[in-house]
Amino acid sequence: MPAGINQGLSTGRATYPLVVVAALVLAVRRRWPLATLAVVTAAGTAYLVLGYPYGPILLSFFVAVYTVAAYLPLRTAAVAGGAALVALLAHVVVGARSPGLLGAMPAAAWVVVPFAVGTTVRLARESTARNRVDEARRLADAERLRVAREVHDVVGHGLAAIHMQAEIALHLLAKKPEQAEAALTAISRTSKEALDELRVTLTVVRRDEAADERAPTPGLAQLPELRERLAGAGVPVIVEVAGEARTLPVAVDLAAYRVVQESLTNVLRHAGPATATVRLRYAPTEVAVEVTDTGRGQVTGPGPAGGYGLAGMRERVTALGGSFTAGPGPGGGFRVYATLPLEEAA
Repeated sequence: MPAGINQGLSTGRATYPLVVVAALVLAVRRRWPLATLAVVTAAGTAYLVLGYPYGPILLSFFVAVYTVAAYLPLRTAAVAGGAALVALLAHVVVGARSPGLLGAMPAAAWVVVPFAVGTTVRLARESTARNRVDEARRLADAERLRVAREVHDVVGHGLAAIHMQAEIALHLLAKKPEQAEAALTAISRTSKEALDELRVTLTVVRRDEAADERAPTPGLAQLPELRERLAGAGVPVIVEVAGEARTLPVAVDLAAYRVVQESLTNVLRHAGPATATVRLRYAPTEVAVEVTDTGRGQVTGPGPAGGYGLAGMRERVTALGGSFTAGPGPGGGFRVYATLPLEEAA
C-alpha cells in the first residue's frame, strides 16, 4: 500500500478521539456551558485544521453554541460565540486543506444559526417567566383587594351600627335606663353578628380550613336580619321585592347583599335622620338592586368619607359584568342602583 494512503488513514484515525470528546462533553453543557463550548471549539478547530471536511463534529459545535446562547446572558453569550467563531475560522488560514475565504461563510453559519436560535429560545423563556410572575402578582393583588373589600364591608357596617347604637345608649342612659339597656343589648347582638360574618369571610380566604357551617354565607336571604339591625340603630328600612325571588349564583347573591349592606351603612353614616328603601327586582336574565334614602345625601368623592365604599360596590358589580350608578336621588336623598347578570340565564 502506498505510503501516502497509510499516512491518510493514520491521520483519519487520529480524529476519532476529537469527535468522541466533542460528543461526550455535551453531557455537561447545561451545567458548564462555557467550558463545554471551549472544549468543543478546540476539538472542532483541530479537526478542521487537520484538513477534514465538515462532518458530525460540527453538530456538537452547533449544540454547544446553542446552549451558551440559550442559558447565558446575551453579552456573555455573544463574547463566547465570537471567540468560538474566530477559533473555528483558523482552518481557513492555517488548515492543511484551506478552503480559502469562501470557507468563512459556512463556518460562520455554524455559529450564527445556533446562536440566533438559542437567543430566541432564551428570550421566549424569559418572557414566559415574566408573564407568569406578572400573572401571579396580578392574582395576589386581586385577592388582597377582594379580602380588603370583604373586611371593609363587614367591619364597616358592624362598627357603624354599633357606633349609632352606642350614641343612643349614652343619650338614654341617664333619662331612660330601661331603653338604654335595649340599645346595649342591640350592640351586643350586632357585634356578635359582625364577628360571625367576619369569621365566615376569613374562613373562605383561608381555604385550608373548613367553613363554619353554623354561619351562613352572606346573601340576600339575610336581608331581614340586616333590616332589623339597621332599625335598632335608628334607620327604618323598607324592603320591596318585584318578580319571583329565587336562588341566585353565589357570587351574584353575595355582591347584591354587599351592595345593600354598604348602601345602608352609608345611610347610617352620612344621611342623618332618614328612612331607607331597598328594592329588589328579579328578571329572567338579571337581578336589580336599588337603595334609596330620604336623608341629606352622601359623600360621593373618593376618600375616607365614604368614596371607598362606593368604589368597592362598583368594583364588585362590574367584575360580574353588571352596571352600577350612585348619586343624588330624583326626589332628594341618595340613590344606589346596580344590575347583576345571572350566569345561569339561558
